[in-house]
Amino acid sequence: MQDFLIMNSLSFPILSVLIFLPLAGSALLFLIRNDEAAKYWTLLVTCVNALISLIIYRDFDRGTALYQFGEHHPWIPGLDINYTLGLDGISVLLVLLTTLLMPLCVLGSWSYIKTRVRPFMFCLLLMETSMLGVFVALDFVLFYILWEAMLIPMYLLIAIWGGPRKVYASIKFFLYTLAGSVMLLVAIIALYLKNGSFSIPLMMGQDYPIGFQIWVFLAFFLAFAIKVPMFPFHTWLPAAHVEAPTAGSVILASVLLKMGTYGFLRFCLPITPAASITCMPYVLWLSIAGILYGGFTALAQQDMKKLIAYSSVGHMGFVTLGIFVLNVKGIEGAILQMINHGVTTGALFFCVGMIYERTHTRDLALSAGVGQYMPVYVTFLAFFSLSSLAFPGTNSFVGEFLVLVGAFAHNKLLAACAIPGAVLAAAYMFRMLQRVVWGGPKNPNQSYLTDINLREILTLAPLLLFVFWIGLAPAPFMDMIHTSVNHLLGQVKMADAQSASLMAKLLIP
Repeated sequence: MQDFLIMNSLSFPILSVLIFLPLAGSALLFLIRNDEAAKYWTLLVTCVNALISLIIYRDFDRGTALYQFGEHHPWIPGLDINYTLGLDGISVLLVLLTTLLMPLCVLGSWSYIKTRVRPFMFCLLLMETSMLGVFVALDFVLFYILWEAMLIPMYLLIAIWGGPRKVYASIKFFLYTLAGSVMLLVAIIALYLKNGSFSIPLMMGQDYPIGFQIWVFLAFFLAFAIKVPMFPFHTWLPAAHVEAPTAGSVILASVLLKMGTYGFLRFCLPITPAASITCMPYVLWLSIAGILYGGFTALAQQDMKKLIAYSSVGHMGFVTLGIFVLNVKGIEGAILQMINHGVTTGALFFCVGMIYERTHTRDLALSAGVGQYMPVYVTFLAFFSLSSLAFPGTNSFVGEFLVLVGAFAHNKLLAACAIPGAVLAAAYMFRMLQRVVWGGPKNPNQSYLTDINLREILTLAPLLLFVFWIGLAPAPFMDMIHTSVNHLLGQVKMADAQSASLMAKLLIP
């Protein structure tokens, strides 16, 4: 029995069901010969998984930092490799976000994907299995297998169903993320040689030498900074977003980018706390650079997808800023902003896909003035744009506000440098909204356009619900993460105190 786990008290292993239900559903796709039937089957599987995940929201104990719904089974005893699952306040919202988005990705691809429909649905289900597994795995070997497994279906989504430069974009995505994965593997092996175990919780809170911590931190940092992606490791992201199909862009922005920031929270801070504190100033200023670079570059874009892709660089800069200020407000704001970015940016990519299906262009000039013919569409677009620029009353305002509060508590100059990022977000989002909704005196003829249908409304409506739910009543979400964040900071501060004590002993003759 693992003392860091609260073993699952339900009548079924809910985390294993969440992981393996999509995998079983993908296997059964081989028996389905009809494309329409494949769509309905994939929608059914993802909806059932989303409904099962609601049990986690209902039964999650907000008063403990232990890993809940735990499962532990020996796998390779000779190497102390185990099938260990659990989730805490840092991972629970990411699991719920993933299960929410997957049915919407199926709906968003319903008419967008016209060729090789069954293989496309197969890739979506494989992606869900690997993404959920990453967030609940508590053994490093299991985690790494699932981390690598994500690359293959995502690569295929871009390379097969992507745009004109899909081969270039898919290879660049694969090589960048694979390079980061190699560094992650090096860190895992180094920690195993120190501990003799692949258990992630058992590696936390150990008194590693500072030199060892720094090398492990740097390996972790490169792996996760590429995945976020942080400036200047971001260059694979715009190409991947622009060429990916709509569902691929949504998954990439809403879930895959969060795995980098999840890695910082799950591994860097509790396993290498002294190195995290030592390297904190460099990471913080890289975050500021990403916020400003993402904002200015998004402001210069004419392609709607590129604009949203570069905005993600800026938004994720706020997340890493919140994580590495190392206080409660900053980290809570960062975790909430991870969810907010997943909801809002995923919705914006859906909106771009819907207009692209009708106009076959993402150019702002050629998509200008659609508001006259698509009032329902531009209403959704307006609300999601307001959320993206962190307008008060929307979800992103709460997360960004907490991050800035944490940043000001840490360093006023640092926080002041992040403020222009919020102004730039307003500039590029209002610019896009004005062009799409109203345009100018020389708009192209858009009279052939039809407004979004019921399926498309059902795709966007759940995301709009969360924009206002989190924006107006964030307490249920904050309660889920608060205890785990306090526990995480306790681990970091304890390690910092131990390092300070050791340094004092060395300095005293």
